[in-house]
Amino acid sequence: MLSTVKSLGLVGLKGHLIEVEVHLTSALPSIEIVGLPDTAVKEAKERVKAAIHNSGFKLPTKKIIVNLAPADIKKEGPIYDLPIAIAVLAASYKWSPSLLEKYVFCGELALDGRVRPINGLLPMAVFAKESNEKALFVPSTNKEEAALVQGIEVLPVKSLKEVVNHIHQKQAINPYKNSNKDVVKVENEYDFSEVKGQRAVKRALEVAAAGGHNILLIGPPGTGKSMLAKRFTSILPGLTYEEILEVSKIYSVSGLLKNDGLLESRPFRSPHHTISNGGLVGGGRKPKPGEISLAHKGILFLDELLEFKRDVLEVLRQPLEDEKVVISRVEGTISYPADFLLIATMNPCPCGYYGTDSNKCSCTPQKVEKYRTKISGPLLDRMDIHIEVPAVCFEDLISKDTVEEKSDNIKDRVVLARKTQKQRFTKGAASTLNSKLTASDLKRYCQLDIASENLLRTAFDNLGLSARAYDKILKVARTIADLENQKYIQKHHIAEAIQYRSLDVNLA
Repeated sequence: MLSTVKSLGLVGLKGHLIEVEVHLTSALPSIEIVGLPDTAVKEAKERVKAAIHNSGFKLPTKKIIVNLAPADIKKEGPIYDLPIAIAVLAASYKWSPSLLEKYVFCGELALDGRVRPINGLLPMAVFAKESNEKALFVPSTNKEEAALVQGIEVLPVKSLKEVVNHIHQKQAINPYKNSNKDVVKVENEYDFSEVKGQRAVKRALEVAAAGGHNILLIGPPGTGKSMLAKRFTSILPGLTYEEILEVSKIYSVSGLLKNDGLLESRPFRSPHHTISNGGLVGGGRKPKPGEISLAHKGILFLDELLEFKRDVLEVLRQPLEDEKVVISRVEGTISYPADFLLIATMNPCPCGYYGTDSNKCSCTPQKVEKYRTKISGPLLDRMDIHIEVPAVCFEDLISKDTVEEKSDNIKDRVVLARKTQKQRFTKGAASTLNSKLTASDLKRYCQLDIASENLLRTAFDNLGLSARAYDKILKVARTIADLENQKYIQKHHIAEAIQYRSLDVNLA
């Protein structure tokens, strides 16, 4: 007897339809799994046998051959336990193929027949919907995650017996639906109003948020660099439904989704400076997303940038340009998205007090220069904004009259500026942020008058700016103009944008 049921597989974030075929043959009772299975899949035979027995069913006294097709795709993880068990029962009890043709099965089995949760269900559910599948059996714990995908019937199950009863119409399982809105609003834990002073830095962060610009904060210890960075997400627009789905796919594969299946806020990833290349960009024997992919549509915060190994920092260069990470292995190549905004902090020198009045710097000019060269020119050029964060004066700390602006007020301006950018770009554009302007976009949207052009020429000649730095200044100036709702870039916009190239000025 032969039976076939449908399941799903995953390579990176790309789903695949997997057919689980079971054939019973007259031989000594055993289970053989073929079709390029990994160790976890091979071990499924023991879980399946115990789950079937403890659910009140009988295994056939024949040899069971399980084929996972197509055979050229590596099958990984315990996701195939449930479809193998259903296929074995279908072959053993001679179920009609029509009973199974509209269902797709995913889930790990416990020895007592319970269905356990799995990782990576969301991108697989997306693929199932795109493949016009009608109904998907999923572990009950994963129901919120699967229900993010609209247009496919999600059937949450807790046990193998529940699945069988539903198939034979003995006890129907109600399809699960959630009530997601286009944008999920989340209360932020931190607020900019909690930071005393630092108005110039807050302004730079507002510009960065409005245009999606990478930013480097430079200052001595204790000036609030990390404090400001942690509040950055509070001034960013919320995630749209499409972005929630996109980000949640990555967290699903990594096994980091919450129990409700929703990643409601923009990611904020802050890896330690001891992180490896693989930890940052992803990898491993079974490639998984790294920190830069987990920061997709959110923030990657590198505190004390120069404490990271130089080779680790250099791997950021390509993802910052391409907005994706490509991991190559013998088995094939996997791509993960990496569209993140980079916020980094650094001290001005090894002791941290170069250029400050309150503390005397103990570093020689040679030490300062050597320290700053830890960050390469190409990587520094990819930071649209670098600004100094001075020490907060005592008066700002004790003042009771000064009311610091709340994050919601800044966010309102950021949202309006982003709306202006979205309206400017043509329909179907890859991005609607000024930080992603192409060379042709710069010519079209960043035209300068004579005064602005002369100012930029002077800065370019005197500071020895690179061509990429020149482009960054134009992009930042465009964002500053958008925050003022100005159609054209003006001289003071260029002047402010030049001020946000602090390291270029100091190194000139």
